[in-house]
Parts: sequence; C-alpha cells; structure tokens
Amino acid sequence: MSQDSIASTSDNTRVSAETDGFLERLSAELSRWFELQTREAAEITDAALPLVEAVAALSTGGKRLRAQLLYWGWRAAGGARESEIPVVAAASLELFQTAALIHDDVIDRSDTRRSMPSVHKWFEAIHMRRGWDLEAPHFGTSSAILVGDMALTWSEQLFSRALAMAGHPAEAAADFATMRTEVMIGQYLDIHAEVAGPDVPRELTVQRALDVLRFKSAKYSAEHPVALGALLAAAPEEFVEQCRAFALPLGEAFQLRDDILGIFGDPVTTGKPAGDDLREGKRTAVIGLHFEMADHDDAALISSVLGRQDLQDDDVRSAREALRRSGALAATEDMVGRLTDRAFTELERLPTDPLAKAALLGIARAAVKRDK
Repeated sequence: MSQDSIASTSDNTRVSAETDGFLERLSAELSRWFELQTREAAEITDAALPLVEAVAALSTGGKRLRAQLLYWGWRAAGGARESEIPVVAAASLELFQTAALIHDDVIDRSDTRRSMPSVHKWFEAIHMRRGWDLEAPHFGTSSAILVGDMALTWSEQLFSRALAMAGHPAEAAADFATMRTEVMIGQYLDIHAEVAGPDVPRELTVQRALDVLRFKSAKYSAEHPVALGALLAAAPEEFVEQCRAFALPLGEAFQLRDDILGIFGDPVTTGKPAGDDLREGKRTAVIGLHFEMADHDDAALISSVLGRQDLQDDDVRSAREALRRSGALAATEDMVGRLTDRAFTELERLPTDPLAKAALLGIARAAVKRDK
C-alpha cells in the first residue's frame, strides 16, 4: 500500500483551501458562542466573567485535530461543504476537549498547558494577586473543576444543536454519549494505574497501559470524531465501521506519540516541562514495555523516578537513557509505525472520493509525525 496513491489523485491545494475555510467558520462559531456566554454571565455577575474567559483562552488555537477529523468524516460520507452541521458539531468537540484538558491538568497537578498556566494555576494566581481570603490553591482547583464542568455543559448544548440541524440521528447521539462515558472511564483507569501500578503483574503492564490509551484518548481523539461526522451525514453502518477501522489505529498511534513526547519531548515545542509524565507517574506503554524488557537496575531506576515531583533535569536524562537502553523507546516507535501503517491501509480501502482521502491522509500524517 502506498500513501502517495491516496494523495496522487487529489488536489492538495483544494484540501488546504477547504480545511482553512472550515477552520475559519469553526473559529467564528466559537467566538459567537463565547460572546453569547459572556453576555449571559455578565447578566448574573461580573465575577463570573473569568469562567468564560478561561474556557475561551484554552479553546483558542491548538491542532484542532478532532474538529478536522469530524469535518472530513462528514465530507467523506457525502456531507455538503457549505453545511453548518459539522461546524457546530466540531465546536462541541473543541469544548469537550477543553473540559478534558482542564480536568486532566487538575488530576495530574500540571502547572502549564500550551506554555501557559493551566486553568487551576491561573485562578490560583488571581486569588493571590487580589489578596483574597482562605487558600489560593484550593480556590484554583475548585474553580477549574467548575470551569471544566461548564465546558462540558456547553459541549452538550452545541452537539444537541447539531443533532437538531441534522434531523436528530439517533446513532450520532448514541455515539456522542458513548464517547463521553469512555473518556471518563479511561481517565479513571489512568489514575488507577498510577496508584495500583506496582501491583499489576509484569506481563499485564503493557495491556493495561494500552487500555488507558484507547479509552482515555485514542477513541475520542480520532475514532469518534470521524464516526460522528459520518453519522451526522446519515452514512450507512458499514461505511461508519470502515471509518472506525481507519481512525482507531490512528488515534492509538497519535496517543503513543504523545506518550513518547511526554518523556522525550522538548519543552520549547511541547509547552510542558521535560519529563512531565515521569513526575506524574504515568504508567504509559513506554513504561510498561520498559518493565517487560529492562534489566534489574534499569527497571529499578524507572521505579525510583515515577511520580517524583522533585525530578531534576539530570534525573530525567538518566531515565531517558534507561528507556533507550532497555529498548522500550524503540519498541514504542515500532508500535506507532505498525498502527500508522494499519490506519493508512484502512484509509485506502475507504469508499469515498479522492479529496476526502487526501484530507484524512494529511491529518493522519500530521498526527503521528510531530514533535508537540
């Protein structure tokens, strides 16, 4: 299978122009939404305005991976280019992603997101700057939980609007509900793995990590967006399943790349401190493979750094060297390669027009071959 065979029949200039046009419409939709919410919050009290501001700030920029996959899933299923349905649905996904990031940063105690203070740290700084009563960290965490919940509420409102515009397809509504449940379960599996990880038999560590990866991120990052786009366009079940066959391995490869960057990424490009996943004690596939493959000393080294908030740059460098020595990094890169190949193979089989295939191929390449 040749990736070029997918793209050679399409006009990449048309793909770029159409994607840019969609992203402009998406940004305008989100801007309108935040203007509406700002007005409604102001009618209650000006004190509520930072809640809207926090969601708006985190929903601006980013890769918009999920939004693009939803749009091109819609187009691959025959949806009209000028329709507002995928724009509104994509705005919903962006707000769902914002909520997930806010809650994830609270759970992981992350201080930064996209080279900016995470939402709970931003509210903590407001408290400290204004000299308010009681504990600034508790105020920051409490505010972030509420902001994340508000983003979830807004996501639901926007998706309900997209469903109404599409004629209330039951399959799309069910898939959206499944996606949200899976992410919550996946998030729990993640924090469960951090505390129960030492009790997991060595032969199960990689599978447990892959379970977290699939349900916390891979399915909602790729499989559900493409499927939702197709379902909103009233695609038949067989076509939707073919979309899933392409998008799930893509999502898994995307998250494995994210896990690699969480340990080996450059803070300048990732916007997160070096080795942040080590400090957070993440039991990712890289770590699981290491415990399967490492000798006693290198396994002990990684065990000693996982979850340590006081890790220094030298500690991170030593951990990286151990993960290379054991072969865990190379094995994870091999997994990314196999999953990527499977995604490309399934994409070539997808019965859609060359333009949509070229667009999905471009998104897939960008998702798995990145440094942030």
